[in-house]
Amino acid sequence: MTGPATIDEICVVAVAEAFRGDGEILCNPIGTVPIIGGRLARATFEPDMAMTDAVSVLAANILPVGDPDAPRVVEAWMPYRDMFDIVWSGRRHVVMGASQIDATGNQNLAAIGGWRMPKAQLLGLRGAPGNLVNHVTTYWVPNHSTRSFVPRVDVVSGPGYERVADLSEAVRNNHEIRRVVSNLGVFDFSNAERRMQVRSTHPGVTIGQVVEATGFELVVPDDVPESRLPTDEELHLIREVIDPTGLRRAEFPS
Repeated sequence: MTGPATIDEICVVAVAEAFRGDGEILCNPIGTVPIIGGRLARATFEPDMAMTDAVSVLAANILPVGDPDAPRVVEAWMPYRDMFDIVWSGRRHVVMGASQIDATGNQNLAAIGGWRMPKAQLLGLRGAPGNLVNHVTTYWVPNHSTRSFVPRVDVVSGPGYERVADLSEAVRNNHEIRRVVSNLGVFDFSNAERRMQVRSTHPGVTIGQVVEATGFELVVPDDVPESRLPTDEELHLIREVIDPTGLRRAEFPS
């Protein structure tokens, strides 16, 4: 292990921190940086979480990303159909991407330009509506800009706080957007207005840079700390155990 923490490693730790306190749930991160973050959380401060090998089994050991042949200590089989039972029961914390996200947490990964005649067709709704009304969700946005943090999303894939405000108490109680992690900082919705606020900025990033890269007015507390740096143990796990080939770096804009 050599050198100080880099932005990719700081973002991995920020994703991992979103799982702190979750306990015995299914940690279900999607994407390279989220998977590394989830595996890091499980290997350190949240050992009771269950986590799949990203294919079909729950693995007890720490798996390196990008190595389909890595040995697995299999705890249980996790076929796709079982995922629906876990989603329905709320025993899951998923990390998804967001092509667009707005001030109240509405997320779009379906289309750019509107669903009737989109300029670009993206992934689709992809289960996002069910995720948001059943269990905790976190978002990972590797390129923070006014194209991704927008005044209003073109299509709502995952509903934000404003969308669920008039729905049933059960839905409101289950709906939680825990964090939004980007390459500039960490954000949440813990204020009374349930609007996106700055939780921390990554080292070297100013509030001005974050505001300039955001297409809506953020809630900015009086005191905004820097995002936490990885510990020596975490750097060792990231660099030498979970992602020894550095796949995490590919998610960041050059």
